[in-house]
Amino acid sequence: MAAHGVAGPESEDLEQRIHHINNESLESTRRMLQLVDESKDAGIRTLVMLDDQGEQLDRIEDGLDQIIQDMKEAEKNLSDMAKCCGLFVCPCAKLKNIKAMEASKAASGNAQDVVSQQPIMMTAGTQMMMSGPFIQRIMKDDVEDEIEQNLTQVDSMLSNLRSMAVDMSNEIDVQSKQVDNIKEKAIANVISINEANNQTTKMLKKA
Repeated sequence: MAAHGVAGPESEDLEQRIHHINNESLESTRRMLQLVDESKDAGIRTLVMLDDQGEQLDRIEDGLDQIIQDMKEAEKNLSDMAKCCGLFVCPCAKLKNIKAMEASKAASGNAQDVVSQQPIMMTAGTQMMMSGPFIQRIMKDDVEDEIEQNLTQVDSMLSNLRSMAVDMSNEIDVQSKQVDNIKEKAIANVISINEANNQTTKMLKKA
């Protein structure tokens, strides 16, 4: 049937051009759908890796916390022994240790702020979804139906990708702060260990 009821070669040529453009558009939407689906899979894999990395950071931080507790006990024992040996314990290293731990706590507080603020972005992103049809129907055939369906799926998947991206950003921010915490705790542990070694060396020399 001729487009818009107009007969003749020009109408047939117009229909052919419309079909050709629609077919190209259909292939484009199929490629879009495939690319977005691949991006979704990549996003899921990234979130899984970030989750695994977060668990590793938690284990590292727990280990450092345990070292801190052990060093506190060791420092107390060394301090008691130093008093018995008549040694004076310099408080400088302990002050540095305290400052390092205070910086660690401040960084931990900032990480919590990141979690409470970022979801606003996700809310704004989900409001960008379009309503209504994506294309102007001309032929009203199966090709246009599939184009519309593909574009609808792409839009929905893009919305999910935006949410995924926000989740990644949140997790990366939190882990970045956690890495800073780990660094501060590691520095504090090094200071404590060095001070304990110095005290032990002094006591051995006095023995």
